[in-house]
Amino acid sequence: MSSAFIVQQVENFTVVEFQLSSLMDPAVLDKLGADLYRLIDEEDHRRIILDFEKVQYISSQAIGILMAMRKKLAALKHSKLVLCSVNAPLQQLLKITGLDKLLTVKPTQKEAIKVWE
Repeated sequence: MSSAFIVQQVENFTVVEFQLSSLMDPAVLDKLGADLYRLIDEEDHRRIILDFEKVQYISSQAIGILMAMRKKLAALKHSKLVLCSVNAPLQQLLKITGLDKLLTVKPTQKEAIKVWE
């Protein structure tokens, strides 16, 4: 797996904690995207929480990866993608682009898990 994130199982959820402050490097994002897609396509994880606590910057390529993950999960039953711990500038970016209406964003991992309750 990628060194850009850590994957943990928390109850019935797959929590992906990003370890980089910047999701901007195209080469890093190519590998990161492939690793994230593998969680869905090969390992059949359907309840994914992406924790952005350490992330300060995100590129359009990274947003494309999020949208591709959302689309893959939307095609599967009992699945959902939730983002959490998104800082104010990234939240503003999601709002400006209208992605805040397409993606579920919660303040903490604990609240992200509650989406399924």
